[in-house]
Amino acid sequence: MVEIKYVPSICPYCGTGCGINFVVKDGKIIGVEPWKRHPVNEGKVCPKGNFGWQFINHPDRLTTPLIKENGEFREASWDEALDLVASTLKKYADTDPNKLGFYACARSPNENIYITQKLARAGCGTQNVDHCARICHGPTVAGLATTFGSGASTNGYDSIEEADFIFCIGSNNMEAHPLFGRKIIRAIKNGAKLVVADPRFTPTAKLAHEYMQFKTGTDVALMNGMIKIIIENGLQDDEFIKNRTKGYEEMKEVAMKYDLEKVAEITEADPEQIERVAIEYAQAENAAIVYSLGITEHSHGADNVMSTANLAMLTGNLGKIGGGVNPLRGQNNVQGACDMGALPSDYVGYQKVANPEITKKFSEAYQIDLPTTPGLTLVEMMNAAHAGDLKVLYIHGEDPVLSDADVQHTKEALANLEMLVVQECFLTDTAQCADVVLPAAGWGEQEGTFTSGERRVQCLHKAQEPPEGAWLDWKIMEEIAVRMGVPRALFHYESAEEIFEEIRECAPIMAGMDRKRLDTPEALHWPCPSEDDPCQPLMHKEKFAHPDGLGVFQALEHKGPVETVDDEYPLLLTTTRILFHYHAAMTRRCETLSNEVKTGFIEINTKDAEARGILNGEVVRAFSRRGEIAIPARVTDDIREGIVNIPMHFVECAANVLTNSDSFDPKSKMVELKACAIQVEKLP
Repeated sequence: MVEIKYVPSICPYCGTGCGINFVVKDGKIIGVEPWKRHPVNEGKVCPKGNFGWQFINHPDRLTTPLIKENGEFREASWDEALDLVASTLKKYADTDPNKLGFYACARSPNENIYITQKLARAGCGTQNVDHCARICHGPTVAGLATTFGSGASTNGYDSIEEADFIFCIGSNNMEAHPLFGRKIIRAIKNGAKLVVADPRFTPTAKLAHEYMQFKTGTDVALMNGMIKIIIENGLQDDEFIKNRTKGYEEMKEVAMKYDLEKVAEITEADPEQIERVAIEYAQAENAAIVYSLGITEHSHGADNVMSTANLAMLTGNLGKIGGGVNPLRGQNNVQGACDMGALPSDYVGYQKVANPEITKKFSEAYQIDLPTTPGLTLVEMMNAAHAGDLKVLYIHGEDPVLSDADVQHTKEALANLEMLVVQECFLTDTAQCADVVLPAAGWGEQEGTFTSGERRVQCLHKAQEPPEGAWLDWKIMEEIAVRMGVPRALFHYESAEEIFEEIRECAPIMAGMDRKRLDTPEALHWPCPSEDDPCQPLMHKEKFAHPDGLGVFQALEHKGPVETVDDEYPLLLTTTRILFHYHAAMTRRCETLSNEVKTGFIEINTKDAEARGILNGEVVRAFSRRGEIAIPARVTDDIREGIVNIPMHFVECAANVLTNSDSFDPKSKMVELKACAIQVEKLP
């Protein structure tokens, strides 16, 4: 008799957190169906939600550990591979833990991420642990923590449907977060006005009542100009500013220097439109700001984020439904990776490494003396590897050869390591550079939780067994720790649920997340300090998360991109995601999605193309100071003259061959992925 069952889970792509049901036949996943009762997507899914499961049983799945010898991989037993990794980690853990680095996986369940940082800290004594938020929403964590005291979205996603005015900047949610985009469409039907500020006339911009085209990297100037207009018109919320914030006068002094003419010159935006949008935002009863990587992936990304916070505090649009600052997180569990302490400055629950009492608590819990000095960020670890100062890098499920800026620099850094360990489902571009590859279980093959961009912690359920030879991520790391000589009691778990119980004990913001309440369609949002707390999505209702309860205005000056255009490199490159793809390891192994868009392209303005004699669809040469690629041209008026755009998903024409790893945000260590100078030419 054929057995078909439905197993509830959460989509593994963007941070919206849509519910899906696996369709399982005879123990194997054969499809998905939308989860109709799920409050986020209500039975709707995007193309990735519909077809993005197809990678799970792909023949490329890794099932045997691999060890590289003389430049070639050979198959190895689990005992051999684990002993090799454990002995190498222990060598440096005993002598110089700063030579070790760990990347956690923001696509993996919270429980796996928690164990990754625990292996780094309890197993090796290093604070060198990070993940890809560093190159997507690191500025959100840094910027919103500085202004609000918590580096996360202030509102639940349903809140947007009750907004009167939505200012969307640097976010193409109709492609990158389509089910959140659906909520914006519903908000428009409810009477909200949508303004989209972006260098590209994106599918999201095409929905807007007003499209504000402006120059890449001028976000702070634009928002300072809006702030000045609001203050000049007396539209600021004086009561909110007086009772709930500090630093206003310092912020005002800087913002008032940004005359409309100056702002229009810097941003190349329409001054009348800037003024109109600022006034309408301030006059709205409930005004929401939505942003994503378009404002974070800059050398001033944290300043961009803090500018959105300044706007929201100035107008009192915080702590209420329909308002707030709403960052859309890129990967499915990048919020969870931050929450779990996969950060060199924070333990689980944003408890600070630099706080001696906090580090003492974790040193006692982990039975090891941990330093109070924060470790290296992802960017700093790669630079340290390049310089020869980092010897071993353990990468859990990340693919920096595709996703990091300046691919050549990344490859050189990885080649300079004594050992690169990659724990993965597939032989990714990064895994191909590894010395040891450990085959891991994937989505649908393990229990656990994901945390969406609205801080909703949701349960995953196993729908099928991993392929024979692939291990659960946390089991791999548990076994390595034990082989290093770490007391078995520190790394002994029977289930992912048992790991989550430890997380609850360690993280006050999750202490109340009772499993019975968690394993429901609605799930729970943090902060959830007790089991009787309602754990609602709205934050900062009466006070901010700083100890004194006040929000903090920031005085911010426009800086602009570090690398500017010139006669040799006259075009400014930005990068994006597209509707049908995510990172290559997953969607390019989904036949339906891959057939939709088979390779990358460079969007170039019609006038820029005509000046170079470039025709739509022809393969061109795009090059920067770091490298060059051959890539098909997409000639369009939907992108600003002087700016070009490349989707980041395609290794054969990778945008990050061109991007710059030398310039990064001093506040968050974000590299400038969204702005570098390039040239585009016809091929000879």
